[in-house]
This record gives sequence, structure tokens and C-alpha cells, in this order.
Amino acid sequence: MSNFTPITFTSTDGLALYARDYAASAGPAHLPVICIHGLTRNSSDFDEIAPEIARLGRRVIAVDVRGRGHSQRDPNPDNYSPLVYAGDVEKLMHDLGIARAVFVGTSMGGLITMTLAAKNLDLIAGAILNDIGPVISPKGLARIAGYTGKSASLTSWEEAAGYIKDINQCAFPDNSDDEWLKWARRAFEQDAEGRLAARYDPNIAIALQTGKLRPTSLAARLAFKRLAKKRPTLLIRGTLSDLVEEQQAAWMRKAAPDLRYAEVPNVGHAPMLTEPEALAAIRSFMAQVA
Repeated sequence: MSNFTPITFTSTDGLALYARDYAASAGPAHLPVICIHGLTRNSSDFDEIAPEIARLGRRVIAVDVRGRGHSQRDPNPDNYSPLVYAGDVEKLMHDLGIARAVFVGTSMGGLITMTLAAKNLDLIAGAILNDIGPVISPKGLARIAGYTGKSASLTSWEEAAGYIKDINQCAFPDNSDDEWLKWARRAFEQDAEGRLAARYDPNIAIALQTGKLRPTSLAARLAFKRLAKKRPTLLIRGTLSDLVEEQQAAWMRKAAPDLRYAEVPNVGHAPMLTEPEALAAIRSFMAQVA
């Protein structure tokens, strides 16, 4: 288990929210890093990369977005939106006294980061977008919609690992059984009767089911251009990704000529960021952002 301090904070509308706080290793003080996970995931996805970043002399905050992990579920599903999530991140930064940070956003976490760039760019010193952008492939969006919010009756960790493998093996063909089990323990929680349930509110799927989450929008494209033009920005893409395919990556690189870019071979959506290519890109990027 990684060494972190659990912290709780309250959203502006009264929800109890959670984050993991990884202390920076000894060394020169640098701006902190805020890590934001993907749609159905939680802060534990960063349990390996966060300590690596902390060793670079940066405090790392990995959040559980509302409705995920240890954060409270929202009784109003309409609040499961990037704009509300971005407001929660602003509140977290205010409560912790963080004026500016480097952001690492995986999938939905990258959408939240771009939303924050449109809303309050001063909070962002730099951003790493992990396999996400303002234009995404309908193919990957449809795949994610196919499993998000669907209940699975699971009674053992082995079954949970198999379920996770079935969903993700196309993106991670080299994962071992031990790795799938690790993923299962991040994604599920066990009750007193031994039944396993996903660590997120099924209502987060409503935006997908109703078409509110679209492959692109003018607002998303403008937010990305604002971010990548005015702040150091790195796109990390899995070469097998069905969400950011070559076409979408090419659009982003053309729209933002200063965008830094790295690919992770034989990995799809979304890299775990501990892969050698991703880790090297992150270290290089962090070295160039104060």
C-alpha cells in the first residue's frame, strides 16, 4: 500500500468528498500535482504513479470525484458533469490553500481539467491529458457506454478480476492475472456478506445513456485550445486506444502546435502512466514545469 494521508472536504453543495494526499519527498519545493481519474474509476488508480511523482519533490493529491470511491454519491444525477466536478476541485484547492497546481487527468479527469481551464485557468500551471482530448472517437465512447452503470453479480475477487479482464483485455493484452486482480480490488468493494459492488454510483451512466456526453463540442475544443496555448500541456496516448485514435490525436496536435506528445505501445484506453514511455514523458514534463 502506498503511503498517503486520507483527507476529506465538503463540496459547496454539502457533499462529503475524499482525496489521497501523498507528501513530497525531500528536495526543492515544486508546485503540487492534482490527479483526477476516469469515469468509473477512483483515486486508487494512481497508487503507483503518485509515489513516483512525489519522489520528484511534488506533493500529489489524488481525488475521488463525487459518486466514486470514498466520496459521497450525489442524490441529483444532473450534478455528475465536468462543470460540477471542476467546482469540486476548486473547492479542494481552496481548502488546502493551493493556488496553482499541475494536473494529471485520465480520461474524464482530462475533461475536468479542460473544463477548469475554461473556468479558472489561473489554477493550472500545466496539464497532462491521459488518453483524452476535446475530440474523441464514437467507437470508444460506445464501448464505455456498453458497460458503465451495468450491475454485475460477483461473489469473489477472482470473478471480479475476470469481469475487469473481459472489459479491458482489448486495451491491455499483456496484463497478467495478478494485474487484473489488482485492478479488481481498486474497482470493487466487498460488503459484510461477501458480495462485490462497483465503487461508483450507477447513475453516472445517465449522461452517456442520454447522449449528454458527446464525441466533441465547440466548448470542449475552445477549452483545449485555451489550455494548450497558455499552459504547458502533454498528451499521453495508448497506441491501441479506441477513444483517442490517430485521427483525434492528429487533430489535437494540429490545433495546438506546442502540445507535447508521447505514446505508450501496445496499450489502449487509458495508460496507467507507470509504463516506461509514460513515466519518462511525465518526468521530463515535470522537470520543465515549476
